[in-house]
Amino acid sequence: MRKKYLLVLLPVLFLGVVVLVASTQKTRSAGMKPIDPHNLTGEYCPAEKLAYFNNRPLEIPDFSDLKEPPQVLGVTRSYKWIEVDLTNQKLFAFEDGRKVFEYLISSGKYGRTPTGVFRIWSKFKYTKMEGGSKELGNYYYLPNVPYVLFFYNDKVAQHVGYSIHGTYWHDNFGHPMSHGCINMKTEEVEQLYYWANPDLQGKPSIRASEDNQGTLVYIYGEAAWE
Repeated sequence: MRKKYLLVLLPVLFLGVVVLVASTQKTRSAGMKPIDPHNLTGEYCPAEKLAYFNNRPLEIPDFSDLKEPPQVLGVTRSYKWIEVDLTNQKLFAFEDGRKVFEYLISSGKYGRTPTGVFRIWSKFKYTKMEGGSKELGNYYYLPNVPYVLFFYNDKVAQHVGYSIHGTYWHDNFGHPMSHGCINMKTEEVEQLYYWANPDLQGKPSIRASEDNQGTLVYIYGEAAWE
């Protein structure tokens, strides 16, 4: 009789585990809203005054007067690349084999940051980001996100919207906080924005092209869920 009951209970227990795992994954991957790569402008929107992060409203800092630094580091023929270490929540930038930047970051908590080799396909001085779920308590609506470097590869399309960008809604760097993007301090990603390719060519925002390609981004490691 015991064997008979076990045969009946095992499928039920297995189904319960599957449902629990699926529910957990759903909570963690509430998702970023896809972007339209063709409609991004990089323009600041002064009408936007209120943002939301994890369902909570917050005032947007005034980034309308962000100026280009006096020395633009991006104009060079040297070989550059970016590394993102998810395990240690750090970003490194290299130029001709020499490390020029090292920063704390916040990678995906509510959705995983993809790993692999990517290339920056555009840089936009400002953009709007939204996604998450109000029901799950991690809804976000973030206008005028500054210094956005979008990256992609043959497995992660541009419209998914992964990027490295400035952050005004938290200061918990060194710990996973995002829905998949790489959060950085605004003053630090500003340096990366003007250093990385594609070269801005005197513009505030630009898309990469065949003769003005974006910098490679290597993302590796695994962040601890928090």
